[in-house]
Formats: sequence, C-alpha cells, structure tokens
Amino acid sequence: MLWTMTVMAVMVFIALYFVKAGYGMFRTKAWGWSINNKVAWVMMEAPVFFVMTWMWVSQGATLAMPAFLALLLFQLHYFQRSFVFPLLMKGNSQMPVVIMLMGITFNVANGFLLGKGLFCFPPSCFNEGTAFFLRPQSLFGIAIFFLGMGINLHSDNVIRHLRKPGDTNHYLPAEGLYRYVTSANYFGELVEWIGFALFTTIPAAWVFVIWTAANLIPRAAAIHKRYREEFGNALGKRKRIIPFIY
Repeated sequence: MLWTMTVMAVMVFIALYFVKAGYGMFRTKAWGWSINNKVAWVMMEAPVFFVMTWMWVSQGATLAMPAFLALLLFQLHYFQRSFVFPLLMKGNSQMPVVIMLMGITFNVANGFLLGKGLFCFPPSCFNEGTAFFLRPQSLFGIAIFFLGMGINLHSDNVIRHLRKPGDTNHYLPAEGLYRYVTSANYFGELVEWIGFALFTTIPAAWVFVIWTAANLIPRAAAIHKRYREEFGNALGKRKRIIPFIY
C-alpha cells in the first residue's frame, strides 16, 4: 500500500502541473457542486484525527514513548487544522465537494498507514524508550516539526489579515517568509512533516512527505504564476515555495 501511495503521489504531482485543484483562488463551476469552505475543511480534515485516535486505542492506547509523542504531534497539527483553522477563516468562500471527498479519502488512508507504522509495526529504535530522545535525529526532527508548524501558523495568519471584511480582492502577502516565497504557508507545512518523518523514522511518514510535496509544490507554482500575472514586478525575486531555490 505504501508503494501504491508513492506511485499515486508521483502521478498527482505531474497532473497538478496541468490541472489546478479547484479550491481557493482556482475554484470554478467546472468542479461541480460546492459547499461552505469552513464546513468542507472540517469534514475533510477531521476524519484523520479520529482515524489516528482509533488506531491508537485499538492497539491498547499505549503511553509508551516515542510512539505516544508522535501521536501527540500529529494530533496537535490536525486538531488545529480540523477545528481551529476553519473557525478563523474569513469570508464566505466555497469548496467543491469532489475536492473535499478526495481530501477525505487521502486523509483516511494516510491516518491508517501512519497508525500502522506507529502502533503495529514500529521501528526497532522505538524500543529504546526515553533513550530514543537522546538521538540527534530525534531532537532535530522535533525541532524541525515545530519550526515548520510555526511558519505555517504565522503564514496563515498573514493571509487572513490581508483583506478587510467584505473585500474579495487578491493581495500580495509580504510579511515573514512571504518576503522570499509566495506560498510560505505551504513551505511551513512541508518542513513540518519532514520533521515528523525524521523523528518517527517510519516509511509511512516519508510517504506522507512525498504526498505533501506532490500536492503543495505544483499548487505553489500555480499561485506564483497567478501572482506574477496580477502583480507583475512587485513579486520581485520571490520563489514559489522553497526560499532561494524554487
């Protein structure tokens, strides 16, 4: 299943350079029936939070480290993404139901694979218990995870405050890492899951990184192109998603 997901991620990565996922600024009627964006985000992201909880409980709800900490890190992200992020959204935008359903499908599969990797087939290094946290890779992974989360949260906050109530125009974000890339929020999320994979070392976490990159890098390229069309030279030397590189 991990190999299948990896192959699918490569296919999605290529496809998204030709077909823009129809949510946010790229939503069109061609994507069919749409529902309220806030409701769609909760319905799309919340399933993985509950799937991971179920996977943990079904394997004995162990508090053993480091698997339990990995669970807490994952759930911290998805609690914010499922139940906090939608409430902070402004405006009355909508999301196509087909996009929401695709997101649900991926999130359920991802939660199942990560749960299996953490609680059913954990790597041998997990047997080290608390000594696991003395490994440089473990400490570095946790640090990278929280660095990415911080970038992601700050970048989302910058975007939320670009518009005044009732305003539907597009503006060029220019605070924080937006001075270097046009999709700083995506960069933060990618860094976050790389940190998670470094910490957990499980193959499923690296497949998740591949999927995150496959979804976000092409979208960042599309956003960069749209900004270039709208703002021209004001974009300066900003890259798409990775500062100074791409």
